[in-house]
Parts: sequence; C-alpha cells; structure tokens
Amino acid sequence: MTGPLDGRVALVAGATRGAGRGIAVELGAAGATVYVTGRSTRARRSEYDRPETIEDTADLVTAAGGRGIAVPTDHLEPDQVRALVARVDREQGRLDVLVNDIWGAEHLFDWDAPVWEHDLDKGLRLLRLAVETHAITSHHALPLLLRHPGGLVVEVTDGTADYNRDTYRVSFFYDLAKSSVLRMAFALAHEVGPRGATAVALTPGWMRSEIMLGHFGVEEDTWRDALEREPHFAISESPRYVGRAVAALAADPDVARRNGQSLSSGGLARDYGFTDLDGSRPDAWRYLVEVQDAGKPADTTGYR
Repeated sequence: MTGPLDGRVALVAGATRGAGRGIAVELGAAGATVYVTGRSTRARRSEYDRPETIEDTADLVTAAGGRGIAVPTDHLEPDQVRALVARVDREQGRLDVLVNDIWGAEHLFDWDAPVWEHDLDKGLRLLRLAVETHAITSHHALPLLLRHPGGLVVEVTDGTADYNRDTYRVSFFYDLAKSSVLRMAFALAHEVGPRGATAVALTPGWMRSEIMLGHFGVEEDTWRDALEREPHFAISESPRYVGRAVAALAADPDVARRNGQSLSSGGLARDYGFTDLDGSRPDAWRYLVEVQDAGKPADTTGYR
C-alpha cells in the first residue's frame, strides 16, 4: 500500500493535541514521515498539565500508516528549534511540509476583557507563544524546506481573513495573535513563492479538541450531548478534518495556485471532496456568519 505523500517529510510544530495532532495523523495516513513537536512528553508536562503527549501523537501517526517521530521542542527557544531542523536534515535530507500550529495559550486570555483590564503578563506571554514561536520556526526551517521545489508552509490560525477582518475575536490579545498569523502567511507567500514553495493560512472550524470536549464534559463519541448546553456546537468538527485539509493541500500538484490564500477546512472539503470522520462536510465559517452571528436558531441544514 502506498499513499500520496509517500517519501514526503513533514514537520508539525505544536502537535501534542488538537489541530496539530489531527494534522499529523492525517499526513501519516497519506504516507508521510512526520516529525511532531511540543512541550508535553511522557516524562514532563507543559503548564497545561494535560495528559496528551507528543509521543502519543507520533504513535498515532505510525498507526495511521506513516512514520511518526516525536521531538520535544520549546519553539520559543531558537537553539532547540535549530537543533530540531538539523536533526530533520541529518535524518531525512529534506522537508516538504511545515505546519506552524504552535499555540499553548488557552489559559492566558480572558473573554471580552479590554486590554487595560486584561492581565498584561498573560497577554504578552500569549503573543510570544502564538506569534514569536511561528517566526522562530520559519526562520530555522524554511532553508531546508526550500532546498527542494514544491514545499508547503501552513500557518494554522483561528478564523479566515474575511471573518477576522470584520469580527472582534474574544479579546485584544487573542484578536491580535490570530490576525498576526494570517498576516504571517501572507508575508511568507511573498518570500517563498518566488523560490518554488507555497504558504497559506488555514483555520479549522469549531473544532472538537481535547480541551473543547473537556469544557463541555463530553468525549468525541458523545459530543452531541453538549448540544443541550450549546446548540450551535452542532456545526463542530473533529481535529482530523483540518488534518485532511492539510493532507489534500500537500498532495495537490497545483497547490501553488493557493499561495498567500486564507483557507478553511470546510472550504477545502468542498474543493477536494474529503469529509470529516463521520462522512459530513461541516462549513463552520459560513455557518457562523449566516446562522450563529445572525442570531438565528441552530440549524446545520446545508452547512454539513
């Protein structure tokens, strides 16, 4: 059995859980060798203090059909990122896909708190985790990715460029972080495009990450129990959905046409024909505008 990404090498930075884990697993399912990084390992947890680890993600990648390699990395530490990329170069001699999914700041922002009331140290830490890490990783990884033509850089954020342009996102620091990642993809497209690579921004929809499921007190197989508390959660998607979006982009021989674009899992599902694990195609960002933000009752008819 071969996959469309056999022989390709990917680095998913920030793959401990959530979108990063879903992306890593789907790249593995397509046959790629996937380096997965993060700060939570079986030996040591990050400040999240959660059970998910990068070793678990690597095992899931391998079980899906690829080769998962876990490398503990704090992406705020340039020397660690430099060593990570040197290892990929030493072991593989190439890098075909870079996914910047580093975040780690769920506990650092307050909903709707104005900047003068928000904890300043937490807000600045959020920006470092969400923006500085991406810049450090791109700085060190892109020379290896550009060594061979056809490389793909995916900046994972929350919200499309259109949605975030017109919508206040949670708080000053959160809004700034997610908009900054969109702009980073735009800037990278101008820098890597003429050198034979493609850079895009990609957002999942309302994703059923481990943290989100925990917030509602449900599991992946019981997530619909949360609809009594939040009916619009009906539009939610599994982390594997955005993973399939990245795998589809990486396997697309004409992906360069998307250079600089802001993309969503739901939009790419329409384009490439993939589905979520349950066979549906949730289109969360269209739903948010046309149903949830419009104040209409929850109804996913025509949106998944």
